[in-house]
Amino acid sequence: MLSKLIAPSLMLACLVAGAGHASEAVIRKGVQARFPELAVESVQKTPFGGIYEVVVGGRVIYTDEKVSYIFIGNLIDARGVAERDLTRERNAQLAVQTLKKASDNAIKRVRGNGKRVIYTFEDPNCGYCKQLQKELVKINDITIYTFLWPILSQDSVDKSRAIWCAKDRVKAWDDVMLRGAGMQSDGKCDVPFDRNMELAQRFGIRGTPAIFLADGRMLGGYLPAAELEQAMNSAAAAKPQ
Repeated sequence: MLSKLIAPSLMLACLVAGAGHASEAVIRKGVQARFPELAVESVQKTPFGGIYEVVVGGRVIYTDEKVSYIFIGNLIDARGVAERDLTRERNAQLAVQTLKKASDNAIKRVRGNGKRVIYTFEDPNCGYCKQLQKELVKINDITIYTFLWPILSQDSVDKSRAIWCAKDRVKAWDDVMLRGAGMQSDGKCDVPFDRNMELAQRFGIRGTPAIFLADGRMLGGYLPAAELEQAMNSAAAAKPQ
């Protein structure tokens, strides 16, 4: 498993020294053979001699042209005046791409012009999630994608199913989270909870609420409106393409 392959920093020097040329197909085949239980999602050459970036199982790793070495850690570009954490930037880009693709599995709420975007993972029985809703209503010009992630109890699952299967999901969510209403629904529809669980596991989310900004950064959890406004404004200027 990847978690067991934490390599020393010396390995990066080995990779740089092993500069060469290889096709992406060869790299993909070699990495897939080493991690048969995980999906190799992409392979691309980095700007550094002999180092290839591979996204496997949602995680960025690095290897050489012969897949003789595996480096797990953050690749830092120290060539400029200010260092750049290339791995963190890439992970943020991948997070945004993944969340955008999965947005059909989320409840979408738009206020004002909706230009600023956040993604949340929430449980309807989570107290901090309910506090977050009270802060979000204070914020305008925002689009909120909420992935229902019922992890606290069977009641959370039942409420989430009723919300997702409601004719008006936004109203149903607000009724439960802001007004403490009960839900009346037969719950007969296809729910995305398993897919949302896979997303949460991919991102290493440990609890609710989890908030992702437009630049791919994950916030620690509940934030008051003023702090969330500041974070969103910062993300709007730096969000990856």
